[in-house]
Amino acid sequence: MLHVYGIKNCDRVKKALKFFKTHRIEYQLHDFKSESLQCQKVKNWLTHVELSKLLNTRGTTYRHLKLKERDLSDDDKIAWLCKEPMLIKRPVVEYRDTVLVGFDQSLYEGEFL
Repeated sequence: MLHVYGIKNCDRVKKALKFFKTHRIEYQLHDFKSESLQCQKVKNWLTHVELSKLLNTRGTTYRHLKLKERDLSDDDKIAWLCKEPMLIKRPVVEYRDTVLVGFDQSLYEGEFL
């Protein structure tokens, strides 16, 4: 079974969940708003994907926290991802030994079908 991390009302998460439902792929949703996220999980994702792909620099949380103006190191960015999961690009999908970030129809079709 695959694990989807994100928030229920995110458009990209909704698209991913619809894809999985349409293709009868079992998944478990971990909602950032109702379930805590361990920092070790974030660090594990970063062994599979680049920090720049995981950190959502276009979201309102990033802008609201004014992180662009802070000139953060990579370690600082990781610390922020750990304490503020809304900074994570969504969805994050764990599948076997793979971590996918974001929703891409063609990528999902190639990976899951």
